[in-house]
Amino acid sequence: QVQLVESGGGSAQAGGSLRLSCVVSGYTYHSYYLGWFRQAPGKEREGVAVMYSGTENTRYADSVEGRFTISQDNGMNTVSTVYFQMNSLKPEDTAMYYCAAARDSSSTALFPFTPYEYGYWGQGTQVTVSS
Repeated sequence: QVQLVESGGGSAQAGGSLRLSCVVSGYTYHSYYLGWFRQAPGKEREGVAVMYSGTENTRYADSVEGRFTISQDNGMNTVSTVYFQMNSLKPEDTAMYYCAAARDSSSTALFPFTPYEYGYWGQGTQVTVSS
């Protein structure tokens, strides 16, 4: 059973930084995409960063490219922590942030940003950026 638990959300001023963490357990280290998504009130959930577990291969949404960084610790075979370093925060980054995991299979898109590709989700952590 894959489980994800996020932490690290909170409030920041515009231009500030926050780091989110997500402990992922119960999965196979080298066979999953790990992503960060966000959902603002009244908007659809959107993918903002994806990485292939156990590699440095990543993909970012244009809105966060150059400001946010997804990374992963070495971890153990079935447990690791995924980080989301958010710098130069903007008020429009305000949202609930979710980490998610998608098992890589023949039908999985490359570095997917669509929520339906992900079968496992954390509970979410709120990020609020004030101007």
